[in-house]
Amino acid sequence: MAVAAFGKRTFWGKLASHSHWSMARLMRLAYPVHLERHSDTVVATFPDIPEALTEGATEDEALAEAKDCLVAALGGYVQDGRPIPVPSQGAGTTDVALPELVAAKVALYEAARARRLDVSSLALRLGCSRRAVRRLLDVDGPSRLHEVETALGSLGDHMQLGVRPA
Repeated sequence: MAVAAFGKRTFWGKLASHSHWSMARLMRLAYPVHLERHSDTVVATFPDIPEALTEGATEDEALAEAKDCLVAALGGYVQDGRPIPVPSQGAGTTDVALPELVAAKVALYEAARARRLDVSSLALRLGCSRRAVRRLLDVDGPSRLHEVETALGSLGDHMQLGVRPA
């Protein structure tokens, strides 16, 4: 499972005091998913993200669909300017990890939110256009990881990616 951490030296050091994200939960960047069989389909739901609901013919297919569904739901949170729910920790659940770029964009969004920076203010701070900032915050938008890392750095945060055994 890929793990991302963001921070002043680590992201949570500065952000935890300003928002609902905490060190332990931010490191997960994976949301628990519940799989339930219904006749000929498997339904995937996220207890932390009630808007995310999908299905597949098999558990594997439902999990594959769940990742796309989770990203789309979080994109809706960003578009609506809502706080990103913190992933809960449940024993015996299956987790769906965010892709690294999406995790970085979510962290940038939360960092900007914690500092009460709107798109215009963030663009001014980054020295770029509002369109470029919207692209950086768009979880489906084309960005490079180093661009998001640079934006986090301009807010005084540092990004680290790591890999650990599943």
